[in-house]
Formats: sequence, structure tokens, C-alpha cells
Amino acid sequence: MKNTLYDIKQEYLEIINQLEELEGEITHEMEYKLKINEIELQNKAIAYHSIILSKDAFNMQIDNEIKRLQALKKRNNSLIENLKERLIGAIQTFGEFTVGTNTFGLRKTERVEVEDVNSLPEEYKTIKVQANKAEIKKALKSGKEINNAYIVEQFNLKIK
Repeated sequence: MKNTLYDIKQEYLEIINQLEELEGEITHEMEYKLKINEIELQNKAIAYHSIILSKDAFNMQIDNEIKRLQALKKRNNSLIENLKERLIGAIQTFGEFTVGTNTFGLRKTERVEVEDVNSLPEEYKTIKVQANKAEIKKALKSGKEINNAYIVEQFNLKIK
């Protein structure tokens, strides 16, 4: 039966518990189990590493395909805008016209352009508040206490 990493860890903890019960005296059976446990851990780690590499490579392919599709979409959007501008120019020159069941005409809309947000009066501005995490981390590390902010320690996989 192939063990999961969880099973391997549980077996190891059981052996360590037995070792503590025997006050550090290791038996040949325990030594054998530890060796088997170590081999299983190494095999499982290699298998996981292989899967990680495979999935990373696949994700890179996905990222490349996303970039390719985004570039294609950008080209299509440019073409669409160019064709729309040409139709608008034609309608402005010739007026509204109908071809089959399609009527080509213009609809007037409005939009607001703001050249300099900073020069607007305060009642026409909204403020987006974001935490400066780099400064908060620096302050917390120096011993300063900040309400509702703390450092979370995490572990990232390192494979050399």
C-alpha cells in the first residue's frame, strides 16, 4: 500500500512516541521502521516534486496562451474600433441609411473628461484608501504596536 505524506508523518510520530516511551533507547525494529519511513518520505517527495514541476510547466503554457489570446483580443478590438469610426464617418457624410434590415445611424451620448483630478473641488473627488503594508511591516518589526495589523508567518516551499 502506498502511503500519503500524512500517513508517513503519522508513522514517524508513532515511532518518535515509542522512542520517548523507551526513554531514547532505539530497537532494531524501530531503526528499520525509521529507515523505511525515510525512504517512503523521499519517494513521496520526489513524486510530489515531479507533479509540481509538471503543473508549473502547464501553468506557464496556460499563461502564454492567455497572453496570445489577449493580444488577439486587442487586435480584434482595434479592428472593431477602426471599423466603427469608418462607419461613423460615412454616416456623418451621407446621413442615416438602411441596408436590408439594418439601419445605420448615430446616437448622441455624453461623457465627462477630467484633465487634473487634483484640481477638482473636494466634493467631486472620492478617495481610495489602501494600507501601506511595507511601512506597517517595518513598524511592527521595530516593536511598534498597530491596531488591527500583525505579521503572519508563513512557509513557502523551497526545492534546490
